[in-house]
Amino acid sequence: MVVLDATSAREVLDRQPFARLIGTELLAFGDGVASLAIPIRPELGQQFGFVHGGVLAYLADNALTFAAGTVLGSNVLTGGFSITYLRPAAGTRLRAEARVTGATRRQAVVHCEIRSEDGGAEPVLCAVAQGTTRAVERELG
Repeated sequence: MVVLDATSAREVLDRQPFARLIGTELLAFGDGVASLAIPIRPELGQQFGFVHGGVLAYLADNALTFAAGTVLGSNVLTGGFSITYLRPAAGTRLRAEARVTGATRRQAVVHCEIRSEDGGAEPVLCAVAQGTTRAVERELG
């Protein structure tokens, strides 16, 4: 198992073309926790002007996997997750906080909360997700 530090985790994120496309940033990484952020811009919206649910799902998926990577190592993939949308996401930035709630040697269960931020206002909880990740044995490219 190759253990990641925050610098290596940022390099992994930077190798994801979709993450670069939407501007994903790794804010925190370590000890079962990962935090990711995406700047909100019009291209990420749906017809009512809120952030598209697919963007929230991507953010949850990536945050879950990065949090799991802190305990399972660098070769992890999402096994599945569910997301519940609570409120429309708007503002200037989305921030996902994911925390491992339980893990074995090869699998982790992770909880994630996504908040929208808008300057100095109190962040708004938009969605919650829970998922499982699995360590894979082969080297991922």
